Amino acid sequence: MKDWKKDILTVPNLLSLFRLLLIPVYIMIYLNADSNSDYYIAAGILAVSCLTDLIDGKIARHFNMISNVGKILDPLADKATQFALILCLTMKYPVLLILVGLFIVKESFQLIQGFIILRKGQILSGALLSGKISTTVLFVSLIFMVMFPDIDMRVIYILTGIDCVFLLISFIGYARIYFTHSPMIQTIEKADPPADSNP
Repeated sequence: MKDWKKDILTVPNLLSLFRLLLIPVYIMIYLNADSNSDYYIAAGILAVSCLTDLIDGKIARHFNMISNVGKILDPLADKATQFALILCLTMKYPVLLILVGLFIVKESFQLIQGFIILRKGQILSGALLSGKISTTVLFVSLIFMVMFPDIDMRVIYILTGIDCVFLLISFIGYARIYFTHSPMIQTIEKADPPADSNP
């Protein structure tokens, strides 16, 4: 039987857990920020989160530490960080409510579809390229908004529009995956049965 601890307590998964722990730290600093240095610190925390996201993927692939737990934990850390970031910024820039709505619809769809295929013993093998690009664009633009709290509102509108476009493209990409029985949806590997001790 596979050792479940080896599947869960891997470096990539621990880095994903670390990213989840950074979320309340970021929220506390951002919501209580009263100077540019506070906003820089908040942006720095997000940068660390992005860096660990990049590192854990490389470690998982290089050292063959890819696991079903990691396939769930890694995107969970991404989405939770993005959602917390957007919500915090919405308090300052209400126009981002459009982005919040689209984000919730997209992630709810993926969560429901992911649950449906999980009940069938399947899982999405990885993120789409459109999803990775959308995540990168979203993080870069939102971190930019955090770092420069006095930015012109016209820039905010432009960045929000760009984020919505990339998020919508990603949404469509994942919808096609789930509705066309893509080979990216794979059967979950089951643990090996215990060896028979009888001769």
